[in-house]
Amino acid sequence: MEPDDGYRLLVCRYRPRGVAKEKEPWDAWCSALSPSVELHADVYGKDGRPRIEWSEYERRFLVEMERHRFWIDGFAARVRKGETITVLCSSACVDPARCHRTLVKRLFEEAAFPPAPAKTPSVIRRR
Repeated sequence: MEPDDGYRLLVCRYRPRGVAKEKEPWDAWCSALSPSVELHADVYGKDGRPRIEWSEYERRFLVEMERHRFWIDGFAARVRKGETITVLCSSACVDPARCHRTLVKRLFEEAAFPPAPAKTPSVIRRR
């Protein structure tokens, strides 16, 4: 834990075992912002399934998150107001570049600060 972590949001599919509620190092647990049970099983190769590639995982996870815009937009509003939100995941995720918490962070940032619409280039015609 760092002093500048702000609001610490756990986005694991399963609540970590062995941590007493009063000793949880996070402020909230939002399993809605984690992969579905099926996607979680596919990425870890559970139940004899072949492990899926990161690109497939990312594609499917982003599709799943469309059903959870309520949560994304809610946390994005807090970010837009200047609040720091630290997105946490399981200690099993050792590579942030291949963890859904990085995708969740990106979704928050994109919703909080959407890019300005691209200007349509002017068309100049000579007659």
